[in-house]
Amino acid sequence: MSTTDPGSTNSGSTVRDLIARSNALGADPRFTNYAGGNTSAKGTATDPVTGADVELLWVKGSGGDLGTLTEQDLAVLRLDRVRALREVYLGPAGGLEREDEMVAAFDYCLHGRGGAAPSIDTAMHALVDAAHVDHLHPDAGIAIACAADGEKLTEQVYGDKVVWVPWRRPGFQLGLDIAAIKDANPQAVGTILGGHGITAWGATSAEAEANSRWIIETAETFLMRNSAAEPFGPVLDGYGPLPPEGRRARAAALAPVIRGLASTDKPQVGHFSDTDAVLDFLSRTEHPRLAALGTSCPDHFLRTKVKPLVLDLPPTATVEDSIARLEELHTAYRADYQAYYDRHADEDSPAIRGADPLIVLVPGVGMFSYGKDAQTARVAGEFYVNAINVMRGAEGVSTYAPIDEAEKFRIEYWALEEAKLARMPKPRPLATRIALVTGAASGIGKAIATRLAAEGACVVIADLDLAKAQAAAAEIGNTDVAVGVAADVSNPEAVKAAIDEAVLAFGGLDLVVNNAGLSISKPLLETTERDWDLQHDVMAKGSFLVAQAAARVLIAQGLGGDIVYIASKNSVFAGPNNIAYSAVKADQAHQVRLLAAELGEHGIKVNGVNPDGVVRGSGIFSGGWGAKRAAVYGVPEEELGAYYAQRTLLKREVLPEHVANAVFVLTGGELSHTTGLHVPVDAGVAAAFLR
Repeated sequence: MSTTDPGSTNSGSTVRDLIARSNALGADPRFTNYAGGNTSAKGTATDPVTGADVELLWVKGSGGDLGTLTEQDLAVLRLDRVRALREVYLGPAGGLEREDEMVAAFDYCLHGRGGAAPSIDTAMHALVDAAHVDHLHPDAGIAIACAADGEKLTEQVYGDKVVWVPWRRPGFQLGLDIAAIKDANPQAVGTILGGHGITAWGATSAEAEANSRWIIETAETFLMRNSAAEPFGPVLDGYGPLPPEGRRARAAALAPVIRGLASTDKPQVGHFSDTDAVLDFLSRTEHPRLAALGTSCPDHFLRTKVKPLVLDLPPTATVEDSIARLEELHTAYRADYQAYYDRHADEDSPAIRGADPLIVLVPGVGMFSYGKDAQTARVAGEFYVNAINVMRGAEGVSTYAPIDEAEKFRIEYWALEEAKLARMPKPRPLATRIALVTGAASGIGKAIATRLAAEGACVVIADLDLAKAQAAAAEIGNTDVAVGVAADVSNPEAVKAAIDEAVLAFGGLDLVVNNAGLSISKPLLETTERDWDLQHDVMAKGSFLVAQAAARVLIAQGLGGDIVYIASKNSVFAGPNNIAYSAVKADQAHQVRLLAAELGEHGIKVNGVNPDGVVRGSGIFSGGWGAKRAAVYGVPEEELGAYYAQRTLLKREVLPEHVANAVFVLTGGELSHTTGLHVPVDAGVAAAFLR
């Protein structure tokens, strides 16, 4: 027996059918977008307390996603209690001013323990007299819902099988409206909700799904057959897309600056997209007018803000001119958004949540979208593509006419939205931070990347072996968490390419760990010039190249940042048969001091970590270094870690995770005023004490 579905076998099949239908609809981006829409089913279950049958509503809860919906994402409510709210709402003191109270009252209609919080759309599902109800946000349906003559189009497309519902903010009254329409139109299978989306219903789960699909596919067919040839107008001279390589190079050059602008009020993670839909939209004459009208569907503008920032220069403009214009437009955007807030806010409105854009459009290049994490940023971009599709559909058969600004404000700054934001979990220490770790496919680098991701960072795994880098990233998480890139740190072009990949993956860069390395253990007379050059190329030169390329991004962003060098106790300690490795580690250690002094004015902290020999999990030690060091000390290779531990003050072996801990301490926020520091992670080697 489930905590969210306490009842009979019949109720179990009802829930299974609902989840299957939800997942099927949610898996198709034509039907709805991420976390958008909701589905429901009504049925009878046994009350575990009284043993009597009760009518229940299972409905997708607040914040859930149809494509990945599980039983725990459903809210389960007593229908008799929800229906009783009708009399409360329509009573002498009732009406639209009690909308928020109705949502709070849903909590007192819940059945059983657990499950999700009821959403604002619960009334739509509970009050409509149908066993199964779907509410979706398909692009084709919203195109009709946002057309200037949407009501006429609805009749033209569907006859009397789908009924037009004028725009109304989601809530209890909208549920009453749709219920009344269904009662008055027994032949209807659903509605077009003005400015919003669609609703469909059925006596069975299969029938509801079929009706949803029919409404959406019928709209798609109508738009395809009747649309004007160029809904967005002809191509603007000089506004066509740059070639792919040039496009990505321009995006990488602009991304740090744009992210810095978009993070004026609070840090944001970014996402870049250059899909055909975006590039075509930005190449057309009507894109400035349409972008200024903003998005319409509440699910869209809650994630994209009411409108984007659009660069009004062609892609032939220089990077420098584009940056200067973006800075001017950003100032104007912030003033415009503040004015929008001031026009509509009253004494009960939540405080302004920030005036920076979440969508920045650059003709010929693409779209930059922003959010509190990589998934939110990516989804914001996906929603704006949905908005472009809606505009195309509406302009193709009519004129795009979104809901007015005042209504957008009422939803964006709705007290219920503010309450939803307040319920969000506290951000992890490295949330919104983007980290690049070199040599991170194994050993210390992989442990560092894993720890940074666990603390909320987006992580770029850079390694000489691309396949291993991508495999390590996949172990850490999906591409909203970690990506793998190839990086020969001794090659400046390869380093720039890796930094560009990081910037395009997550919008910018905040934290760089110079960890890539190798070692050759030989005495002075056996160390060749090639041995010397190889180690200096990878660690001294490589660290310099990575820090230099990263600093350009960090300075352009204007958000500060961290650079951490994984040096070694050998940068201080003089051991035998180790001339090249120890010399290059001393070089890295002094780079820390030099860069801390130079980059401090930009708010960039530069620190180092000095580990002792990390044997377990180390790529260096497994590559032959361990055998050579074991031979130097006269111990079996498998006992080298224990040998190192015994020469320390604490008698403890150093593991990759211990180095990762030090990196997190340096970058996690507590040491905000510390730069130029070397942290020993060697269990206590007196000869390596810093003096």
